[in-house]
Amino acid sequence: MLLRTVLLALSLSTPVLSAAAQTPPAPTPTANTTVLSVAATGEVSRRPDLALLSAGVITQAADANTAMRDNAVRMDKVMTALRAAGIEGRDVQTSGITLNPQYRYGDNQPPTIIGYQASNTVNVKVRDLARLGRVLDTLVAQGANQINGPSFTIEKPEAAMADARRVAVQKAQAMARTYADALGLKVLRVVSLNEGGSNLPRPLPGMAKLASMPAMAEADTAVAPGENTVSVTLEAVFELGH
Repeated sequence: MLLRTVLLALSLSTPVLSAAAQTPPAPTPTANTTVLSVAATGEVSRRPDLALLSAGVITQAADANTAMRDNAVRMDKVMTALRAAGIEGRDVQTSGITLNPQYRYGDNQPPTIIGYQASNTVNVKVRDLARLGRVLDTLVAQGANQINGPSFTIEKPEAAMADARRVAVQKAQAMARTYADALGLKVLRVVSLNEGGSNLPRPLPGMAKLASMPAMAEADTAVAPGENTVSVTLEAVFELGH
């Protein structure tokens, strides 16, 4: 009899434990109310605080060894120029080193190797945007003959994202009030809120390219950082009623 009592107590307790572990259901509209679903995008603009660019050296020679040696000498000057411009080591990263044969093509003849081209490219972060033009000019003066960029971004966009979320929520609420007024109803509550996506300031593909640039001019290269736009899109469901 005692064993049956224990088993009965366990069987009765099992559904209670299972129900407690489940996720509570989403709130549903009550009777005589209207459900409204809207999508809103909040955008804010901020000045960027970080410039991203790539700089490199391309050299050509009759043999592969000479092409690589010449490239190494010129690239060493570029790296020294970056350090002299105040760019920290953590902000310079090698992105590619290549060595490719150069061919001559003739009619009805196999291609012939006539030399080699070596390249070495680094990605650079410039945190002091006021010095960006001078950094670019210094790189060219010290041997860089391939530059891509710059692109501008916000290093820590969290605060801008929070502002964009606030704007998106305000827009969604304003839309809900507009629909409610048109229907002669009131906004009773928010049933659900879902962030559909965000647009963070990132480097843009196809950055402007400056190659085989002349020696450094008297004036620094003009650079205009402008502003970056951060956006957040959300979907909100409201309950409308009297």
